[in-house]
Amino acid sequence: MDFSVKVDIEKLEDDIRQERTAWKNYIQIERQKILKGFNEMRVILDNEEQRELQKLEEGEVNVLDNLAAATDQLVQQRQDASMLISDLQRRLRGSSVEMLQDVIDVMKRSESWTLKKPKSVSKKLKSVFRVPDLSGMLQVLKELTDVQYYWVDVMLNPGSATSNVAISVDQRQVKTVRTCTFKNSNPCDFSAFGVFGCQYFSSGKYYWEVDVSGKIAWILGVHSKISSLNKRKSSGFAFDPSVNYSKVYSRYRPQYGYWVIGLQNTCEYNAFEDSSSSDPKVLTLFMAVPPCRIGVFLDYEAGIVSFFNVTNHGALIYKFSGCRFSRPAYPYFNPWNCLVPMTVCPPSS
Repeated sequence: MDFSVKVDIEKLEDDIRQERTAWKNYIQIERQKILKGFNEMRVILDNEEQRELQKLEEGEVNVLDNLAAATDQLVQQRQDASMLISDLQRRLRGSSVEMLQDVIDVMKRSESWTLKKPKSVSKKLKSVFRVPDLSGMLQVLKELTDVQYYWVDVMLNPGSATSNVAISVDQRQVKTVRTCTFKNSNPCDFSAFGVFGCQYFSSGKYYWEVDVSGKIAWILGVHSKISSLNKRKSSGFAFDPSVNYSKVYSRYRPQYGYWVIGLQNTCEYNAFEDSSSSDPKVLTLFMAVPPCRIGVFLDYEAGIVSFFNVTNHGALIYKFSGCRFSRPAYPYFNPWNCLVPMTVCPPSS
């Protein structure tokens, strides 16, 4: 056998050994992460258990103190009643003249004494413990971790930005540098603040996260140009960018290639669906926890765009199904009329 062949074989064997070692190290790191994560959850559960038990004990002490006060009050009233009865009996044993002389005083004392019922004690606790749906929470978290497997390092495309926005040097942050005002009841075209990601997707599954902390308005999601065939299949309403429509988000609908959700006025969360009119169907989204970080998941073949509230353990915010992509899809970011920046998070975060 040629010496060079032996060297090649030894090199391949060494590569396999290194790969095996690297794989074992990776598995060990993942194992430690799992153990650490569940230990942290146990600590959280133990702390919550102690907190709930402490609340229960405080409630018990409060009720028992109230009951003790009520008992003391009844004991005092029993003593007062006994003293009054004894005094009456003593006076009755005296002469008629003495009894008549004190009758007015006895009558006043009898009339002034009335049995006072103690304050009632509530039979219900101020707060009743309800066991959280841990299995449901873990299922939600699992759904998030499943899509996070497809996390891609999305960067912002400076070439898609207008002078209304500024993109950071590392291409991860976009912020508004020129705000719009409303004049003559015609809204500003907020699409002028939109920015696309550098990457485009024409197949497969992809996930990215966006930090929207401190923002009072934003729009984000996925954009794909609509082919002329899809336009002919639309409801018949044609969007003209030169016209100011009654809604600032008239263009943000699947019909025009936008699968997005948004925030306006600090606390109004919306998803924009198609409708037969010039305005989109605006769906109000309920947020149990306002999101500071949002995950976006795209499944190109399945036609799915999903949004997750990473701040709230990955709870699903909204899901577009049956999306028809005829062209590549781009991540879409719009800081809207708000000077606070929005940031694309790297996978390592």
